[in-house]
Amino acid sequence: MEHKFAAQLYTVREELAKGIRPVFQELKEMGWAGVQISALPADHDPQEISAILKETGLGTAGMHISLDRLENDLENVLKEADLYDTKDIVCPYLPQEYWNQEGYTKVKENLNAIARKAPDYRISYHNHAFELETEINGVSALEFLLEPSEDNLILAEVDVYWVKKGGRDPLSFIQPYANRMPIIHLKDMTNDEKELFAEVGTGQIDFVPILQWGEKSGVEWYAVEQDVCPGNPMDSLKISLENLMKLKERV
Repeated sequence: MEHKFAAQLYTVREELAKGIRPVFQELKEMGWAGVQISALPADHDPQEISAILKETGLGTAGMHISLDRLENDLENVLKEADLYDTKDIVCPYLPQEYWNQEGYTKVKENLNAIARKAPDYRISYHNHAFELETEINGVSALEFLLEPSEDNLILAEVDVYWVKKGGRDPLSFIQPYANRMPIIHLKDMTNDEKELFAEVGTGQIDFVPILQWGEKSGVEWYAVEQDVCPGNPMDSLKISLENLMKLKERV
């Protein structure tokens, strides 16, 4: 299972600004099988990123691409996906103007249209907690976006922390998305009333049944993202990976 463990680069965004190659090299040496492309410096060269991926042997657990780029720069996005050897393109966030029934309906239509334009790629949506606050057709906006039906081409990239933060049980929530979630986001939640981001295996989320479900349900990458770390983000990623290696023995 360790060949499916990937570090989400948003975790190390400040380190990337100082130098991409040393970050990728350290992640590979740490034992990560891949990275999820995100938060690269604005002036990065996709060709260079591709070369560093090949040099380090890191796989690509998809890429996070803004809704704006998906709508207005799809041709270049697909070229980057090819360079990084991935078919997974994930919309990671929505501007607040879309946080209403009309907005979510438009986003669902647009992401489906993008998926139809790029049938050789997989378009997914990554959640936070705010999508659970709006109801559409009797379900949360997140469930509306990720509706597991043949005519909905939007795949899931469920973030288990944000599902729990939104008041839902992560294991129950992911059940409908078997074979519709190539990548899942793992992050833990502190065991106190603050419910802050925590290293995997140190908080209150039970990851063993989530990993068991993933292995039966078509998950190809387990991407670890920690939005805010208490110290050096590399130290946090190291703890998460060490704990994942222990947890996989119970799967």
